[in-house]
Amino acid sequence: MQVRSVEAIVGGWNQAGARYMIAEGLAVVAHGYLRFTADFDAILDLDEANLKRALQVLEAQGYVPRAPVSIASFADAALRQSWAREKGMTVFSLWSSEHRTTEVDLFLEPPFDFGEVYKRAHVFEMARGERAVFVPCEELVEMKRRVRRVRDLEDVARLEAARAADADAADAGAADADGES
Repeated sequence: MQVRSVEAIVGGWNQAGARYMIAEGLAVVAHGYLRFTADFDAILDLDEANLKRALQVLEAQGYVPRAPVSIASFADAALRQSWAREKGMTVFSLWSSEHRTTEVDLFLEPPFDFGEVYKRAHVFEMARGERAVFVPCEELVEMKRRVRRVRDLEDVARLEAARAADADAADAGAADADGES
């Protein structure tokens, strides 16, 4: 995965006004556990106009589906449901000859109420000042617990340890501030 590719996608989505949240490996890294990830996982607001904007950005960057379908087919709710039901798919995978090392996986369906979780999404600034929207840590942990793959359970343990360390540091900072009064 290349940073320039992630920045291009995020920048394009931000400029287009697309509603998205970055999930899985990149979200784990953003929430404090540095580890390797090979793809860019995203959850899109499935509103028709939002999907059109988000898919146009990807298409403009040369992204095409790995499956023999058009990128626009992702916007069809009935097709997404049939892919999940008949093929066991959970994500729609895209690749680009312009971004060879950055595959994109779009969740067929959000694993939670997108609108509610989006209100609590975490926004982090990337290297060149682009702001990226991430699934909140609590939902990320729950997503990974439900999947139960070894990698996901390792991520949960590391994220919970990072959250505990952050809470301990905050408590220590508060105690220091109280002692200065």
